[in-house]
Amino acid sequence: RSVYDDQPNAHQKFMEKLDACIRNHDREIEKMCNFHHQGFVDAITELLKVRADAEKLKVQVTDTNRRLQDAGKEVIAQTEEIIRCRVQQRNITTVVEKLQLCLPVLEMYSKLKEQMSVKRYYSALKTMEQLENLYLPRVSQYRFCQIMIENLPKLREEIKEISMSDLKDFLESIRKHSDRIGETAMKQAQHQKTFSTALQKQNNVNYGRNMHLGRNRILESKNEITLKRTFEDEDEHEEEVLTAQDLVDFSPVYRCLHIYSVLGDGEIFENYYRKQRRKQARLVLQPQSSMHETVEGYRRYFSQIVGFFVVEDHILHVTQGLVTRTYTDELWNMALSKIIAVLRTHSSYCSDPDLVLELKNLIVVFADTLQGYGFPVNRLFDLLFEIRDQYNETLLKKWSGLFRDIFEADNYSPIPVANEEEYRIVISKFPFQDPELDKQSFPKKLPMSQSVPQIYMQVKEFIYASLKFSESLHRSSTEIDDMLRKSTNLLLTRTLSSCLQNLIKKPHIGLTELVQIIINTTHLEQACKYLEDFISNITNISQLTVHTARLYGLSTFKDARHAAEGEIYTKLNQKIDEFIQIADYDWTMSESDGRASGYLMDLINFLRSTFQVFTHLPGKVAQTACMSACQHLSMSLMQMLLDSELKQISMGAIQQFNLDVIQCELFASSEPVPGFQGDTLQLAFIDLRQLLDLFMVWDWSTYLADYGQATSKYLRVNPSTALTLLEK
Repeated sequence: RSVYDDQPNAHQKFMEKLDACIRNHDREIEKMCNFHHQGFVDAITELLKVRADAEKLKVQVTDTNRRLQDAGKEVIAQTEEIIRCRVQQRNITTVVEKLQLCLPVLEMYSKLKEQMSVKRYYSALKTMEQLENLYLPRVSQYRFCQIMIENLPKLREEIKEISMSDLKDFLESIRKHSDRIGETAMKQAQHQKTFSTALQKQNNVNYGRNMHLGRNRILESKNEITLKRTFEDEDEHEEEVLTAQDLVDFSPVYRCLHIYSVLGDGEIFENYYRKQRRKQARLVLQPQSSMHETVEGYRRYFSQIVGFFVVEDHILHVTQGLVTRTYTDELWNMALSKIIAVLRTHSSYCSDPDLVLELKNLIVVFADTLQGYGFPVNRLFDLLFEIRDQYNETLLKKWSGLFRDIFEADNYSPIPVANEEEYRIVISKFPFQDPELDKQSFPKKLPMSQSVPQIYMQVKEFIYASLKFSESLHRSSTEIDDMLRKSTNLLLTRTLSSCLQNLIKKPHIGLTELVQIIINTTHLEQACKYLEDFISNITNISQLTVHTARLYGLSTFKDARHAAEGEIYTKLNQKIDEFIQIADYDWTMSESDGRASGYLMDLINFLRSTFQVFTHLPGKVAQTACMSACQHLSMSLMQMLLDSELKQISMGAIQQFNLDVIQCELFASSEPVPGFQGDTLQLAFIDLRQLLDLFMVWDWSTYLADYGQATSKYLRVNPSTALTLLEK
């Protein structure tokens, strides 16, 4: 370090010291070489001696190596062959091991392809699952495995698409076959109900057989034969009738459900299935516009609905979770509301009672069928009560026409019977009893006209028709009895009463016909108790039951009689007015003709003959008619005298008028209708008589003196009336 210092003469000193050091080293080297020189010379000498031996050894080694190489060439070839074989053997072993790993994968994939080709998609999915979880991970390093792994999701999607396509075909199939399925189910339910009824009857017969063993041998054998035939029919029916599974292949829906469940999309499938079935339900529940015109329209409508819910019930019981009881109940409640609304609307268009009855039978079978599958149908039976009212309305309209036809065809004269056979025919149709008439010899006449037994038979037919609707409604005999009585009361109080009222008001119905109508209604009223017995025999409900309704025939026929009586009074008065209108008095005549006027004699003869017809009427009716006619005649004669257009009357005209009034009084005193007490009928002319007496004897002093007293001879003469006539 001091060399590089800036001390003076430092470099020179360094060089001097370095030279001194070199000379020291050279002296040490020379000493060392001198010390070892002899050993070096000895070593070189020995090496020169060994040189010749080394040459010999080299030649010997070279020769030995040559001979060894020549001898090992074959060994080397054999060794190389062994090495090559062992490498091949190791490669073969490795290939076998790898193939043993790949073969199950390839076999499973081949199996997968085969399952896909035969449409065993659920099994294919299971195979895929095994491939993915068990086989493919072992050989995932190979390229073909990667191809398989890439293809598996595509195969899953393909399976989903195929299964969904199968499901759509299934939905279309059940949509097409729902009516056949429903029709089959309804036939089975109806047949089962018929069979159960037959079995119940057989049980009742067996009970009766035990009670009357010796007496009912023949009946027992007949019923056993009948039941045997029923069982045979049941066996034949079971062979012939197809089930829903026979008509529709449900495997697509099972397969699709399993596939989607395996793929983890079960909820998506359930939602899709339910959505599509709701759409189909809406289509099924939509009726045709002309459904109400034929029974077939209703039958097809009901069959489709039954078929729909039979399929849903089957799906409910054979699948887990695809549909639930809550879902089917919700769907049924929706459908039931729609069905009731449709039936209300379309049944209102039905005017044929036979069609309404067929509709009721279809509804009963429809309800019984679905009730057998566990669906509540109480609302349907409530609807049947509404339809029953409509059925009764259609019956009432039909029977209204029948009653009108009967009344139009009636001759309104007593029924003639020439012999016992004809008499038996009449009383077989109508419960007529008259001991007095029975004593008479043939030929004879029954008091009522031909319409009475016909009306009675039609009322019984109406009861039968009404009973047909009440059958199979799951109601007690008491309720059926009540329904029959109410509908019969409607027939009597509304339909028959209306027909009678219209008949009485018809212009062509004369006094004779009105009299006969009164007689007819009397007999029909008496027959009402037999109608009550008839209903009781049908329903096996005693009339003594507290809640048993009574028929209102009494009031119905009484009202009709009152109307007929009023019409008799009106027509009698009209006839009297017609005679009065042809009266032609000469009010200025000097003296009377000495005899009553011709129009009045004709009127009296008419009244006399008319009242003879009234002999079959109840006494009060004939008496009232007679009194009404006499009062109207008296009033009409009084109005004739007091007519404002009549300005002057001679005493001769008064005398002539008096002769006419005398004839009226003679007619009244002749008792044209029996039953009047004393001169009751003559009092109808008392006002006219006292007025005429006042003018005939000109006893004005007495009239004025006794006026207002109860003992006055002219008590019924009104002063204004007397003054008016006095002025004339």
